[in-house]
Amino acid sequence: MTPFHSVTSIAAPLDRVNVDTDQIIPKQFLKRIERTGFGQFLFFDWRYLADGTTPNPEFELNSPSLAGAEILVANKNFGCGSSREHAPWSLLDYGFRALIAPSYADIFNNNCYKNGILPVILTEDEVETLLAILKATPGSKVTVDLETQTVAGPDGFTASFDVDPFRKHCLWNGLDDIGLSLQHADKIDTYELTHGK
Repeated sequence: MTPFHSVTSIAAPLDRVNVDTDQIIPKQFLKRIERTGFGQFLFFDWRYLADGTTPNPEFELNSPSLAGAEILVANKNFGCGSSREHAPWSLLDYGFRALIAPSYADIFNNNCYKNGILPVILTEDEVETLLAILKATPGSKVTVDLETQTVAGPDGFTASFDVDPFRKHCLWNGLDDIGLSLQHADKIDTYELTHGK
C-alpha cells in the first residue's frame, strides 16, 4: 500500500448526498478479480450518457478543469449502500488519494483506510464552504496533510480533522492488513516451525 503523508491537488467537488457504492462502482463491473482497472468505471452511470461511451457533459467530474484531481469533496453519507470494497478500489484507481465529506458509511470508511485512501471528516458547514469555493473557482487546489491533520484551500480556507492514531500510523507507513501481519514475519515463521508439524 502506498504511504499517505500529504497531498496537494486539484479538488473535485461532488455536491451530492447519500452517494452509494453502486453509484461509485456499479454492480456490473464487479467481475474483475484484480484490485486495479476499476477507475475507468467510477461513477459510470453519471459519467457517461446512455450509450455508455459518450462522456456526460453535465457530470461534475467530466469538467476538463478537474482533470488529475486527487481529492474528492463530497456531501454527507458518502459510500452508503452495500459493503463492496470495489468502491475504494475504483476511487484509488481513478486517482483519488483523499476524500473530504461530513460523514461516510462505516464499512466504506474502514475500507478506505485499508486501501490507502484518507477519508477526512469535516463539519457540514466546513464542507459547504469548501464546496462553494471549489464550484466558484473550478480547478482550485487543496492540501490535505496527515501529519498536522489539516485541510487548507483557496480563500484562506483551513480546517482540522481527527484521525485514529492506529489508522494514522498505518496510512503513514503504507500498512494494510497484510503489511501489518508481515511486521511479525519472524514470529509467524517461528510458530510455523514449532507447531506446523
